[in-house]
This record gives sequence, structure tokens and C-alpha cells, in this order.
Amino acid sequence: MNIAKETLEGHQRAIMCTMSVEEIYKDRKKFSKQVFEVASSDLINMGITVVSYTIKDINDDQGYLKSLGMARTAQVKRDARIGEAEARRDSQIKEALAEEERMAARYVNDTEIAKAQRDFELKKAAYDMEVNTKKAESDLAFNLQAAKTRQKIKEEQMQVKVIERAQEIQVQEQEILRKEKELEATIRRPAEAEKYRLEKLAEANRNRVIMEAEAEAEAIRLRGEAEAFAVEAKAKAEAEQMAKKADAFKEYREAAMVDMVLDTLPKIAAEVAAPLTQCNKVVMVSDGKSDIGAARLTGEVLDIIAKVPHVVTKLTGVNITNKILVQ
Repeated sequence: MNIAKETLEGHQRAIMCTMSVEEIYKDRKKFSKQVFEVASSDLINMGITVVSYTIKDINDDQGYLKSLGMARTAQVKRDARIGEAEARRDSQIKEALAEEERMAARYVNDTEIAKAQRDFELKKAAYDMEVNTKKAESDLAFNLQAAKTRQKIKEEQMQVKVIERAQEIQVQEQEILRKEKELEATIRRPAEAEKYRLEKLAEANRNRVIMEAEAEAEAIRLRGEAEAFAVEAKAKAEAEQMAKKADAFKEYREAAMVDMVLDTLPKIAAEVAAPLTQCNKVVMVSDGKSDIGAARLTGEVLDIIAKVPHVVTKLTGVNITNKILVQ
């Protein structure tokens, strides 16, 4: 028996090493099962059969397992309180649902009652409207017939007045015709004769005025044409006179220009030759093909003077050479 006990205790210690204290304390059934399964195989080899293995109690010297028991107890109490609170909550919820169903049923009942009342009122209103409509139609038919009768009476009265008025108009028209004939005989015919006479006089006077105006217009036109011809002739004469004056002035200008140039040429020649009078000695070089001596010197002076007419033509536009040849 000691061997079996020691075997069980050894396997028990081995399994305790694989589990935490909380697991051993909380799940004793699991712990017992593992010890039983592991130890049974060894004990069977020794010829010992284990029927059951039960843990009676688990404790320690430090009071740790007891504290776990107290925590478990507190947890159970807490769960009990929670369960009680949840039970009260479920009870209240069920009561509220029952009250809600009761109120819903009451609302549905009240709705059905209101709907029935509304249908009754609608049907009653439709019936009342139909009755009132029939009554109004009856009253309207009576009033319409009475109005038609009154209208017919008024139409007949108006027809009588129309006939009376037509007769009065006929009498008035006959009176107007009589007065017109009287007016025709006493006033209109003499007036028309006087009107015709005055129209003829006015037409003759108008024709006379028109003819006089046309004659005056023709005279004015002829006078205008004569004056225009005189002005035109005068303008032509003045234009010809001005042209002749311009030609004369041009001739005079060119002649004066020629005369002035001819008077100036000796002065130009003197001015050109003036530098030569200041020379003490003149050296002239010739290639033998042109004039030499005094002839060469005077030729240079004459060449300068010969260019003067060309310069005058450029400056004034008057060809002095042609004017001199013409003269």
C-alpha cells in the first residue's frame, strides 16, 4: 500500500508541476483525472487496480488557497447579485413590454373607434349634402321658373315699348322730311345759287393771281439770266486783263533780270580779275598744246565770266543767253 501511495503522490507532484495553483484549485476534476490516468498504468503493472481517485481538500500553510476560495465565494455572490439584478431587469422589461402591448391594443381600439366615428360622420355629411343638394335643386328650379316667367313678362313689356318707340321715330322722320323740303324750298336752293356764283368768282380771281405770279416769275428769271450773263462777261474780261497783266509783268521781270545781269557782268569780271592786280609775278606752265602767256590768263577770266549765265538760270529760272540772243 505504501508503494501505491508513493506512486500516486509522485504522479500527483509531477502533474502539479504542469498546472498553476489557480487551475488546480478551480478545476479539481481535471487534476484528479490526469493523476488517475497517469498513475493507473503504473499501478496495473504492479498488479494494483485503481478504481477511483478523489481529492478531498486542497490547502496550504500560507492561506493562499483559502484566499482563492474567498475570492470564488465573492465571485459567486457577485454573480448571484448580478443574476438577481438581471432577473429584476428582465421582469421590468417584460412588464414594460406588457404595458406597451396593452397601450398598443388600447391605441388600436381607440383608432378603430375614431375611424368608425369618422366614417359615420362622413356618411352623415354625404347624406346631409345629398339632401341639401336635392332641396337646393328644387328651390333653384322653382326660382328659375319664376325668373323665366318674370323675364317673359319683361320681354313682352319691352316689345310693346319698342313698337311704341318705332312709331314715334316714324312720326319724327316724317316731320324731318317735311322740314327738309321746306328748307330746300326757302333757303338751300338760293344758298346754292349764291355759292355757285361765289365759287366762279373765286376761281377767276385765282386764275388771275396765278397768271400774274407766273408772269412775275418769268420776268425775274429773265432778269436773273441777264444779270448772270453780265457777271460772267465781266468776270471773263477781268480774267483776260489779269492774264495780260501777268504776262506783261513776266516779260518785264525777265527783261529787268537780263538788264541787271548785263550791268553786273563788268563788275563780276573786275572782281574776278582783282586778285591778279595784287600779284607781283605770275608763273604759267603749259604743255604746248594750249594758249600761253597773256592769252591764257585772259582766257581763264573769260571762262569764269561765261559760267555766270548758267548760275543765274539755276537761281532764277531765266535763261539769260536766250534773252540776249532774242534781243
